[in-house]
Amino acid sequence: MKLTREFYARETLQVARELLGKILVHEINGAKLMGKIVETEAYIGSIDKACHAYGGKHTPRVETLYGMPGIAYVYFIYGMYHCFNVITKEEGFPEGVLIRAIEPIGDLDEMAKLRFKKDYNELTKVQIKNLTTGPSKLCIAMNINKENNQQDLCTSELYIEESMDKEKIQIIEDKRIGINYAEEAVDFLWRFYIKDNICVSVKHRV
Repeated sequence: MKLTREFYARETLQVARELLGKILVHEINGAKLMGKIVETEAYIGSIDKACHAYGGKHTPRVETLYGMPGIAYVYFIYGMYHCFNVITKEEGFPEGVLIRAIEPIGDLDEMAKLRFKKDYNELTKVQIKNLTTGPSKLCIAMNINKENNQQDLCTSELYIEESMDKEKIQIIEDKRIGINYAEEAVDFLWRFYIKDNICVSVKHRV
């Protein structure tokens, strides 16, 4: 079952934690790409110098951050990669959660072709380990790009659903990655991941 608008329309840190274990799905070109969310990062524009909309910044790039909860915010980095976020809280408040890593579980061959241009059983051990262990890696494997920006995760073919696996997970709180410019926000423990999951991008840093 797809997550509802009400799920996303809550405190961003809570959503970031509760997205762990949920299933990211992209139905495209006859494939159903799926991965369990194992790592997230929260961004809260009003107090967070790592957020693209800190200080009330409004540019065409960040307008999606001010949108309604439950839409996708996909942006371009380094001129070549995409990152996928979900908008949280309420419309007009620039807050969201970066999906930082997933554990691939569905249509592995298609994910491998998108990422490495070969079938899953042809991948090396290193390629298997690195298939979706980072925000840009998972976007390639899940075929997520700028065309998905502002898509409604509650109604579109790109969505997040509840997991059938009710296994209890242990959540680690840690510093976010790649935000050395963000002054005091560098030390916010706003990265969350499932303890011991092999697909987490970076293990404990605090």
